[in-house]
Amino acid sequence: MIQFQCDYNEGAHPKIMERLLATNMEQTVGYGNDQYCASARKLIRKACDNPTADVHFLVGGTQTNATIISSILKPYQCVICAHSAHINVHETGAIEHGGHKCLALPAHDGLISASQIEKVLKSHFEDDEPEHCVQPGLVYISFSSEYGTLYSSTELQLISEVCHSYDIPLFIDGARMGYGLMSDECDITLPELAQLADVFYLGGTKQGALFGEAVVITNDKLKRDFRYNIKQGGGMLAKGRLLGIQFETLFTDNLYFDIARHANVQAMRIKKALQQNGYSFLIESPTNQQFPVLPNELIDELSKEFLFSTWEKVDDDHTCVRICTSWATKPENVDKLIAML
Repeated sequence: MIQFQCDYNEGAHPKIMERLLATNMEQTVGYGNDQYCASARKLIRKACDNPTADVHFLVGGTQTNATIISSILKPYQCVICAHSAHINVHETGAIEHGGHKCLALPAHDGLISASQIEKVLKSHFEDDEPEHCVQPGLVYISFSSEYGTLYSSTELQLISEVCHSYDIPLFIDGARMGYGLMSDECDITLPELAQLADVFYLGGTKQGALFGEAVVITNDKLKRDFRYNIKQGGGMLAKGRLLGIQFETLFTDNLYFDIARHANVQAMRIKKALQQNGYSFLIESPTNQQFPVLPNELIDELSKEFLFSTWEKVDDDHTCVRICTSWATKPENVDKLIAML
């Protein structure tokens, strides 16, 4: 069975496995204070063109989101996000478990606008008695989004400007950052994104690592005591070098971006074939996640050979599915899928 249901089906890039094996019997200090984590931090700062950024390594996306958000918000504050945001719909209430409300806004294909955010902030802070409502204290967006869509450079600039005009930090979830940045439709670079966000992370779990996310904090006000939050939330890996080695490898010789581009190329091959066969899409995505609307009969046939996610029922005869490629997707498996369309 060939799997297209997510971008973390495989283990890790072979270069990472080689490095983990080669360094396996080395003795290093723990908790991310080893030389491999130090090297990875240096490489990530260089990639972001931000020599003063703090870089921390955590294990998974939900853990990373919960740690970042809990470190920023005061007990009476909430986080603004899209209604489709991962923190709102796919983290088992992790943010609420930490005592914070997700203030979800209607999204268009997974994206929210600067004007939506400004409307919420203006409404709250211009109220005569705002203390009776939860206070917005953070804005969360994803790049690429949960639907594979992208914010343009202009849209990100406007969102950043609104956030900072109200002294509200902007947090960008980068679980699929590489896939977003390597899209042919992306018009922003990592250094430019790093200038607009107060904190973001570079996903590893979905992008070639066994596990791991690299948190990048650019706002000096958010840097202090972040390691306390990591530890308290159970996110501080004793064998931190396992994360450092992986990110050091990913950010050597452009590997992180090259393998993300590979995933997008394979996804665009699938998208082109679907279009040529006359199929429509529920959402137009320029990245590794595709959302075609297919006849139920075809879905039944494809399901004999392939695994993919059922997204939503469109009508009695058609269903939207998610077909997801990854850094490790084999072109010959894409060939087999295309041949059955």
